[in-house]
Amino acid sequence: MQGYCCITEVAALYAWGMRPPHLLLAIESSCDETAAAVLRDGSRLLANVIASQIAIHREYGGIVPELASRHHMTSISPVVRQALEEAGVKPSDIDAVAVTQGPGLVGSLIVGLSFAKAFAFSRNIPFVGVNHVHAHLFSIFLEDEAPSFPYVALVVSGGHTSIYLAEGFDRVRILGQTRDDAAGEAFDKVAKILGLEYPGGPVISRLAARGRPDAFLFPRAKLPDTPLDFSFSGLKTAVLTAVRKLEAEGGVPIEDICASFQEAVVDVLVEKSVAAALRTGVSDIVVAGGVAANSRLREALRQAGDREGLRVLCPGARLCTDNAAMVAIAGYHRLRMGHEDGLDADVYSRMPSFSRGKAAARVS
Repeated sequence: MQGYCCITEVAALYAWGMRPPHLLLAIESSCDETAAAVLRDGSRLLANVIASQIAIHREYGGIVPELASRHHMTSISPVVRQALEEAGVKPSDIDAVAVTQGPGLVGSLIVGLSFAKAFAFSRNIPFVGVNHVHAHLFSIFLEDEAPSFPYVALVVSGGHTSIYLAEGFDRVRILGQTRDDAAGEAFDKVAKILGLEYPGGPVISRLAARGRPDAFLFPRAKLPDTPLDFSFSGLKTAVLTAVRKLEAEGGVPIEDICASFQEAVVDVLVEKSVAAALRTGVSDIVVAGGVAANSRLREALRQAGDREGLRVLCPGARLCTDNAAMVAIAGYHRLRMGHEDGLDADVYSRMPSFSRGKAAARVS
């Protein structure tokens, strides 16, 4: 794994009395996964446990917030216990806690934050809140090949589709974002139109592999006034219109619909990510978030990167879905740079607002 904390920086931190955590416990509960991870010295992942609720929410065709928060309450203690056991450490060995503070479902976030506060208070150790989306774009630092700052990050999931410029572990600028549906949300809605199971991403990707991506010419939103922004609502409507017409004519070629829809999403994600990299003059693109596990997106982005002389990096599939390992790496660096939250810290459901192209006041 590449190093990214120089010796002089560590020495300065020790001089200030701000010792980087040796063993950090991280907790993620922003949506429908309860997760816990243990990170040693900011580089070695000792455990990464994820308890998914997909089976619980599948019958409803989407996430039911009340059910999600209830299952977090019953899962969080066993998940943390399992993570500690897999890491081979005791609760008394942990010397810092990181937890997702937002954005996400308020009820779900409160479960994780409350547990983290209680754990930290009982041990008299520091804890820090982490921005879930920023954790995704830093998850790549848990892999053997890491980017160089600054780099462009495409964070694409069921709730978020945005392009960022990561200038450091505490400096992130937003370059573009979706105006309506996130890409993952569009996958779920198109799956529902086609009568497919939830979540839509994996099943559409599987069917698309057997279809023709040029069977239907679905729209790609250009948005000339904000060229790095996204819009998938028109694409979703185009799929619905095509399906209704085909149903009236006697048959729907589901595999071709899936392939053509997926290609439209991938085209837009790739085009705007590469454009962002060329505009900012960076050499690395990172793609993260649940939709980053899509094999067609990875393939197309790497092909485009090769053409433009850009390096494209993707976390492994287990680090793409919501997980606590990414919270651990983001939390470690927040603590390393002197950030710490008090017991009065609260959750937030949406991304903190800051101006496009301007640096956020702080990465939380």
